[in-house]
Amino acid sequence: MSTSTPPDIAVVVLMEYRTGLHLLWGWGRFLFGRFALQRWPGLRFAKVMGSGHEGGFGLRPSFSRQGLFCVFAGHEAADAFLASDWLRQTEPHLQSWRWLKLEAYASRGRWSGHEIRASASPPVDEPVVSLTRASIRWSQTRRFWRMAPPAEAALAQATGCSLSVGLGEAPVLRQATLSVWDSVAAMNAYARSGAHEQAIRTAYSDRHFSESMFVRWRLLGQGGHHAG
Repeated sequence: MSTSTPPDIAVVVLMEYRTGLHLLWGWGRFLFGRFALQRWPGLRFAKVMGSGHEGGFGLRPSFSRQGLFCVFAGHEAADAFLASDWLRQTEPHLQSWRWLKLEAYASRGRWSGHEIRASASPPVDEPVVSLTRASIRWSQTRRFWRMAPPAEAALAQATGCSLSVGLGEAPVLRQATLSVWDSVAAMNAYARSGAHEQAIRTAYSDRHFSESMFVRWRLLGQGGHHAG
């Protein structure tokens, strides 16, 4: 990558809305807020996503949880978004929220035709973040979802995983998993064993995906709040 090209800096925002009218406001933001993002300074890529029940990776949706994934051209644009009124206006409607600022050190595949450029050095003795997402072929949905529960159960019990959440652009067919790990070793121990490894091998050998992306990130910063 040219030294004159700003790195791809990702911002992930995980939100849980309060009940009542706050939910309606949140779904309005989910449906129409993406249009406000289209002309955001320095924004290269953005997805507004729903979540599974209680943040899980499954077919049962959550009506109160959402995720926002954005990629910006450089640190300055990402930091400006995190400090923006657009996010501040959302906070009063939230029961809890968490944001992560990320820079990729390994990336493979595409998301809606978009590649994430890896620019960070590999982390040493620090938390790392994993993002996997896929567009599932309609003909393979039943086979794919049969493998999901064992992989999710293994992730919930994995040593060194401090956060995992299932996200989706669309029900059933376009899914993503975001997880935060204490170290690269902990992440690799899960990825290369048990139900997850078997699911990935089967998905690729049987061509479950029409498009997929796997990204490993350095965790540059995080924050948020819980309203009790």
